[in-house]
Amino acid sequence: MKAVVMAGGEGSRLRPLTIKRPKPMVPIVGKPVMEHILNLLKRHGITEVIVTVQYLASNIEDYFGNGSQFGMRITYSREDVPLGTAGSVKNAEEHLTEPFLVISGDALTDYNLSDIIRFHQEKQALATLTLAHVHNPLEYGVIITNEDGHITQFLEKPSWGEVFSDTINTGIYVLDPRVLTYFEKNKPFDFSQDLFPLMLKKGDPIYGYIASGYWCDVGNLSEYMRANADALQGRVQIEIPGRHIGNSIWCEEGVEIAEDAQLYGPVYLGHDCKIKSGAIIHGPSIIGHYTIIDERAQVDRSIIWNNSYIGERAELRGALVGSSTSIKSKAVMFEGSVIGDNSIVQEGAIIQPNVKIWPDKEIETGAVVNNSIIWGSQGRRGLFGRYGVTGLVNIDLTPEFAASLGAAYGAILPKGSIIAVNRDSSHRTSRMIKRAIVAGLPSAGINVHDINQVPIPVARYYVRNTEAVGGIHVRLSPHDPRIVDIKFFDQYGLDINKATERKVENLYFREDFRRVYIDDLGSIEVQENERVLNLYLEGFHKVVDEGLIHQRKFQIVMDYAHGSTTQLLPGIFNRLGVDVIILNTSADESLVTRTKDEVERDLERLATITAALHTDLGVRIDPAGERIAVVDDRGRILDGMKMLAVMTSLMLRRFHQATVAAPVTAPSALQHIAKRYDGYILHTRVLPQALMATASREGVVLVGDGEGGFIFPEFLPAFDGMMAVAKLLELLAYFEVKLSEVVDDLPSYYLSRTRVACPWEHKGKVMRILSEQYRERRAKPIDGIKIDLGSKEWVLVLPDADRPLFHVVAESESSEQAQALAEKYARVVSGLQQ
Repeated sequence: MKAVVMAGGEGSRLRPLTIKRPKPMVPIVGKPVMEHILNLLKRHGITEVIVTVQYLASNIEDYFGNGSQFGMRITYSREDVPLGTAGSVKNAEEHLTEPFLVISGDALTDYNLSDIIRFHQEKQALATLTLAHVHNPLEYGVIITNEDGHITQFLEKPSWGEVFSDTINTGIYVLDPRVLTYFEKNKPFDFSQDLFPLMLKKGDPIYGYIASGYWCDVGNLSEYMRANADALQGRVQIEIPGRHIGNSIWCEEGVEIAEDAQLYGPVYLGHDCKIKSGAIIHGPSIIGHYTIIDERAQVDRSIIWNNSYIGERAELRGALVGSSTSIKSKAVMFEGSVIGDNSIVQEGAIIQPNVKIWPDKEIETGAVVNNSIIWGSQGRRGLFGRYGVTGLVNIDLTPEFAASLGAAYGAILPKGSIIAVNRDSSHRTSRMIKRAIVAGLPSAGINVHDINQVPIPVARYYVRNTEAVGGIHVRLSPHDPRIVDIKFFDQYGLDINKATERKVENLYFREDFRRVYIDDLGSIEVQENERVLNLYLEGFHKVVDEGLIHQRKFQIVMDYAHGSTTQLLPGIFNRLGVDVIILNTSADESLVTRTKDEVERDLERLATITAALHTDLGVRIDPAGERIAVVDDRGRILDGMKMLAVMTSLMLRRFHQATVAAPVTAPSALQHIAKRYDGYILHTRVLPQALMATASREGVVLVGDGEGGFIFPEFLPAFDGMMAVAKLLELLAYFEVKLSEVVDDLPSYYLSRTRVACPWEHKGKVMRILSEQYRERRAKPIDGIKIDLGSKEWVLVLPDADRPLFHVVAESESSEQAQALAEKYARVVSGLQQ
């Protein structure tokens, strides 16, 4: 059997190590990771190999040649432009006339390839995917198979809400050459995103083999360090060069170790390296060829590549040093720090934790380096969460970070593009972060439209209806005054999708985003506030029946929550003829953020005033202008789900055979309402991004999130609390009903929610076991695992996207039964973590 070794990766998340070498050439214990893969192939009798190359291809070709020195026959297939995993293999189609193995040249593994091939042959499969269980499946393709191994479902790089298993695709395949006829040559095509879903749809025999053994993607710096440590500690079966001299120490030829040097294994010493008097090395550590560890230097859990020098009394702790680099005497490198090739760290300099130094740099004597060279970095698990990029001001979100974030976002867009930037509160923290972002964008050649301080729906509408190709909104968190949220919009004013988030993250962490020449620097133009607001209001009034509302002569109580909607709503209400009793209109920055208890007190006060004054309803709009909380004319506080049911009832009654989109957490009462009015309910994932994407579907007249957020697609496919208030009044006027009458007419339902803490590394396992155990009763997979228990009962187990916990939502025929159901499955989730 032949093998195709995929070796085109540039390893962007391994930078600065991969700036001068492709990812497959990064060494693991003295050998390029791809050499370990070739040795594995040879152990299983595969000696004829096609290697697909693209990034710095000559590095691979020069090292491996025709393969004769490795006892193999190697042919190379070059890509001029990236064609995707399947597209690159298609280039070598003429060499692949029989079933063949595909394996990554930049992942470390010791899987029994013979067993995988045998499984493929026994199943007579067209494609066999090698699978593994991992703690964090977000960066991989998640797979589900039946008892026979036949693949029934998979999803490429899911969010936590979409994760249904911890079983992932390792990128090792056995394929029949017939699958290469499914797509054209020289066109981008991917195995996991394109080919395998196509095969699954066609009903082809596509199987998953869950392998035992070791597999590591070596996808980032921490994984690279782990793979080296695992190799030294015997967790992966690979050939370690040199001889074992005892105490888990391996030496190649020419190594010199001073008598009073102290080595504590596991340690690997490359050929001709020198360990001088008094030096101390604690494993797991790797010292490359020709490297010198000078007198009394200390190396602890670190990797040093070839031809480098560690000076007298220098200290490395959990650090990584590139090739031909000098760390001079008494210099210190702390945990997670990385120095690129051909760099010099002068005497006494200190490299702080997680700092990365690009190749060919020099750090001055005695310098203390707190930020990466060049352009800064922070050690973050990921940039984006449910609310965009979020963090503590001046700790997580510093001006330096924000400027780099702006530059990274700008770098994924064409030079000369326009981005609208604004904030929603007068608080000094959001102002500072906004200005830092505005400073970063022009450096990437992006023009900035500064639209000042407007509610989020206005910012979205501006982006959607001008020449802007995106937007950034900075706000103080409505829940915590120490936290700022940075939200990114696409050209339609919607939250950017996962693929765009990943592009921004990759550029940010690579720290090599575009810096344009002075003639191409972007401009910063402040837009007139009146023009921005009038653009929104012009569209707003076109979709609201103002005459109908005016005739009803509503009286309402309006709590502005000290937010920026005071710029628009008073004028809107005046035009609609609504008599408004106003609360909390001041722009006091200390009052913008409210705790959960404070919001509840605000609502109780709103309810008291609404009932006492016999007004038609009371509304609290959040400071960003996106969501509303409502009190009916009898003073009852309507929670988010109750308001979703109210709006659903009114809209489906108003529009025949229309569709309302709601999250999977919504109660079955919505289905009863839809049946009553001959409408439809479309269930979606709970993340705002998914709900907004649903708004563009044909026939959808309303989208609600069950938390007071409403989307009216005819105006803006995004949450807009101002439009929600106007449409609620319009619908009440149209049907000549009171809000309390609509509430009383709703079908009854009983929901209960609870949370279960779960470490990140166990979340995938919990989802996999739940998916397997409740396969027969599992509802159509949309978000999380929804279990249909019949008789008006269901339970949803939903992993939180940003925190190490699960949400458990249950519906039953009484509040007591719903609570008992939620508590029962919370105990199930807890038990599966053991």
